[in-house]
Parts: sequence; structure tokens; C-alpha cells
Amino acid sequence: MPAELNDTKIKAENVSLFVQDKQVLNRISLEIPEQCIYAFVGPEAGGKSSLLRCFNRLTDLSEHTRIQGAIYLDGQNILASTTDTRKLRMRMGMVFQQPNLFPFSIADNIRYVLKLRGIKNHSELQDRVEVALKRTGLFREVHDSLNRPAADLNLSQQQRLSIARAIAIEPEILLLDDPMSLLDPWSTLVIEELFLELKDKCTILMVTHNLKQAARLSDMTAFIYNGTLIEQGPTNRFFTSPGKELTQKYVSGKFG
Repeated sequence: MPAELNDTKIKAENVSLFVQDKQVLNRISLEIPEQCIYAFVGPEAGGKSSLLRCFNRLTDLSEHTRIQGAIYLDGQNILASTTDTRKLRMRMGMVFQQPNLFPFSIADNIRYVLKLRGIKNHSELQDRVEVALKRTGLFREVHDSLNRPAADLNLSQQQRLSIARAIAIEPEILLLDDPMSLLDPWSTLVIEELFLELKDKCTILMVTHNLKQAARLSDMTAFIYNGTLIEQGPTNRFFTSPGKELTQKYVSGKFG
């Protein structure tokens, strides 16, 4: 973990999210440094995944949803009506809790997103597919069957393919919604090591329900409870000397 965190990459100011008449997020403000792993923890259905989707405006795709406040990415408010959401999402990779693959082959799941970003050279496409699969530990399992349908893979392999696809585009920001819940211990170790390597080049926002994982991986941690940001801060301080009683109860396992 670096002694000092870098400049702010993302800043949220009083972000509230409403779905129909229900308030999902309540005036959340936080700052996320660039080139770090920022973990969001808290009980289920507390708003963590919804907040993650605000950062790439995926909430726009849901009916009866509205956001208040501001989210600044490199100083620009991405919630402004003038934001080109397609360009915004092109800067980011996202991995959901469940595999979200295209109905293509293993290799074409990765080639497709690379082609969307203008990469057409066959040799470069092949190289980047192989590198992404190797970095997720999947290549050795599928190297002789890259043209197999991705749906033929088991859930752990499908999730690692989802991660490989997200990192193949070399994103500026990586949004991870509990991405390792389906992985076996060996795969989890591989992916954790991958994320630690990636933070030198991108900013990683990760929802996790595994507190030990958050403590191992993240530089900063935020505790979200019932749509409210209870506490945030450097991870070592967050887990060893939290400032709020509710945080202390959560990290000590008294609820959640």
C-alpha cells in the first residue's frame, strides 16, 4: 500500500439516488484517489451496487430512476446533461457479481469489446485476448478451446472471462461488483494479485461482502448502511480504529 495516495480521480458530492418513490442513496459525498483500490462494504441491499452504477451512469438505463448531486471525474461533472455516456463508459470496465457474457465464443467475448474500441489488427487482437486470459489464470484451462461458446464454461471460469474482458480494454477505471464471490480459493488469489498489479495503471472501485478481502486489497474503505455513508478512510485505520460505533459493530461481526 502506498505511503501517500494520489490526487483525486472521482469526487461525489451529496449524491442521492431515487428509484420511483424509494430513496436508495442519501447524500453521499466521498473522494476516490487515482491509482488505488477503494472498497465499499456494508450489509446486503444497502446501496453499494447502486452507487457503483452511478459512476458510469448505468442507473440511466433503469426506469423511474433519478440522481441528485454531482459526481466529478477528473473535475468534470458526469451527471451533467451534456455528458456523453457512451464515451464515459468507454473509459471504464465493469464486472458484475454474476457473469454477464455475450452469446459468443470465449475469444470473441474479448475481441468484441476490443473491436468496439477501434482495434482491428488480427495479430493485436489475438495477443490481447491471450494476455487477458493469462492474467486471469484462464488461458491454461481454455487455450485449446477458445472457439467454444463461453456459456460452456463453469461459473468460476465465466466470471474470470468477464474479468479478462474488462481488463483487456485497459480501462482508466475498473468497477467491480463483488467480482470474486463465485471463485474458488486458487482463482481468488490469482484475481486479487491481478487487481493489486492493475492499480498502478487504473483506479479500482470494488464492492465486496468479504471484509478480510477488503482489508487485504484496498487502500481506502467506505462503509455504506441503508443508503448512507457511515464512514470512510484509509483501510488500515478503518479496520483497526473506526471512528463510528456502527462501523465498529459491523467490522467486529456484531451485525451484517
